[in-house]
Amino acid sequence: MMTDQIIYGPRDQWLAIRRGLGGACPACGEGRMFHGLLKVNDHCPSCGEALHHHRADDFPAYLNIVLVGHIVVPLVLAVEMAFAPAYWVHAVIWLPLLLILAFSLMHPIKGAVVAWQWAMRMHGFDPNGSIDDPHPLPVTPTTKCAN
Repeated sequence: MMTDQIIYGPRDQWLAIRRGLGGACPACGEGRMFHGLLKVNDHCPSCGEALHHHRADDFPAYLNIVLVGHIVVPLVLAVEMAFAPAYWVHAVIWLPLLLILAFSLMHPIKGAVVAWQWAMRMHGFDPNGSIDDPHPLPVTPTTKCAN
């Protein structure tokens, strides 16, 4: 079960992102975040942390495109400048590399995005906040209204 530290205490962003990159629960690091290729569990099977609040949407795909593009495009340009191979050689070399990189990075990138949202208490991951307000103000007994 969840402890008060996990719910209300500070959340380490980098630890959560590292756990998310591995597909583990950002809260406990033990349970699996995914129950399908890219389908996030509603709750962590280990600690019960709610994960259904995530709003990863297309952001992991955009990150994937940027990362793969920054890896492959310089390689393509270097090979073209050095050897100027035929187009079919480019296709044989780069299409498999593109597919391997894109598919192998999808899972870790989505895990990191969901874990980052959890660590930042975005989209309902904050028990004191609204689901619609990604950055709710904390409500404490000492909070006073300015007149």
